[in-house]
Amino acid sequence: MKQRRRYTKEFKMAAIGQIEETGRDVRDIAFDLGIHHNTLYRWWRELREDGAAAFPGNGQVKSNEDEVRRLERELARVREERDILKKAVTFFARESK
Repeated sequence: MKQRRRYTKEFKMAAIGQIEETGRDVRDIAFDLGIHHNTLYRWWRELREDGAAAFPGNGQVKSNEDEVRRLERELARVREERDILKKAVTFFARESK
């Protein structure tokens, strides 16, 4: 199995800097760096969208991603509580007949 390559924040910033400073085509820069051009486009978009929070690295997540994960956990807990209550209502409805 092929191991996934990891790039430092500095490498990503330097690659994006080449786009902005030289005005060269993204495909050419990506080829020179040995990466796929879509990867470079994605890094460029992330930097534009997230600014200084882009590329947190080492398993870190952006604050909005952290909030989404917290809300997903809470939603799963609430759904589980709802399902338990539905079963309880069904059980007690049968018992009262």
